[in-house]
Amino acid sequence: MLDDTLLDDPAALQRADHDRALLALAGAGARVRTALRLADAAGIDRLRPDGRPRAVLVAGHGSALTAGEILAALAGTSVLVVPLPPADVAAVPHTDRAAAPPAFTAGLAWQLPGWAGPLDLLVISSADGGEQGLVSLAEQAYARGCAIVVTAPAGSPLAEAALQVRALPLPYVPPNLPDDGTAPAGRAAEPDLPAEDPAALWAHLTPLLALTQKLGVTQLPYDAPAATADLLDATAVRCRPDAAAYTNPAKGLAARLAGTVPLLWAEGPVAEAAAVRFAAQLADRAGRPALAGRLPQVLTAHRGMFPGQLGAGADPDDFFRDRVEEPDPLHLQVLLLRHAPATPGSPAPAEEDAGPAEVPADEGPRGFGAARAHRLAAAHDVRLTEYASTRTEPLHALADLVALTDFAAVYLGLAAAQS
Repeated sequence: MLDDTLLDDPAALQRADHDRALLALAGAGARVRTALRLADAAGIDRLRPDGRPRAVLVAGHGSALTAGEILAALAGTSVLVVPLPPADVAAVPHTDRAAAPPAFTAGLAWQLPGWAGPLDLLVISSADGGEQGLVSLAEQAYARGCAIVVTAPAGSPLAEAALQVRALPLPYVPPNLPDDGTAPAGRAAEPDLPAEDPAALWAHLTPLLALTQKLGVTQLPYDAPAATADLLDATAVRCRPDAAAYTNPAKGLAARLAGTVPLLWAEGPVAEAAAVRFAAQLADRAGRPALAGRLPQVLTAHRGMFPGQLGAGADPDDFFRDRVEEPDPLHLQVLLLRHAPATPGSPAPAEEDAGPAEVPADEGPRGFGAARAHRLAAAHDVRLTEYASTRTEPLHALADLVALTDFAAVYLGLAAAQS
């Protein structure tokens, strides 16, 4: 069982944070500002589009694909947004057993849909810029007459290929971590599968938002991306390592999820994107499985687990149980994420930068799906924790939910490593 007192030991957290994940998350707001500045310098602010593209295709892997899924949630039905995941079809040369294995990305390939053509925009985003499959995809798009935008590190093969296919090149902003002369230690002995920077999402998403905002794909206010950086900074302050668990919402959420199988339920497209992201971060950062889905259809998809073994058992809040010595039990835990914009006449949040708040079970009103989720959990004695962002802008609500859950996943992983 996780000893949640470890979360209140900043020195131990720092020692366990070999790849500086907490520092990377703390710098997410600065990366958003830098990415916006560099995107303007690269020419986005000078674009004079004739109209919106028929479709926006977003190609990449990891957080780059997540950025495409978030764009789809923000765009709604105004423009078709299609994330393009890789397929494992590229030929990889065999190497000697004693030699280092080829990079995982060497076996990735991408394929444009058959309908993609001159009316469509392809956005390629990569933190490495060395994926030959993405270079080939840019060549495919050029041959079909697609407009192309490439986000990649300057001087990388993908950035060089962007110039050859007349794409708009945008720089990828890496994390600004202190250089102490040593490379950060990895969490697993998988040299071809390095851990992804936990804040890379914002380096992929920010240029994408700046571009699509200019093209009219999203209906975001002009200053929405810049204000997002301020929200990320505010979350970093609230969730800093030296903040006690009872005042740090990310540490509190991490402690609640310990020893559980989380069911991440979401109300609305923005919350769904945050839930899917959280499931991926729990797997990558905390080594914990989680299932994500959107209300109301997720109720029928997950209902079979409630009468089963995971849905029954001892109360996880039993005061007298031994939290340190007992075996780690696995019980269901529902985490419900919502975007609930404040309506006229409703009370304003206590603090402008307070972030998503935990919603009491008896607070209402709720939509049909959320109300039914509470009834299902209560009927089977499964704990349900609800977090809602009351931000008016969907992008800001997304930043609230993603920043909180990103920190929670990292804290859970660091505390579990110490246990």
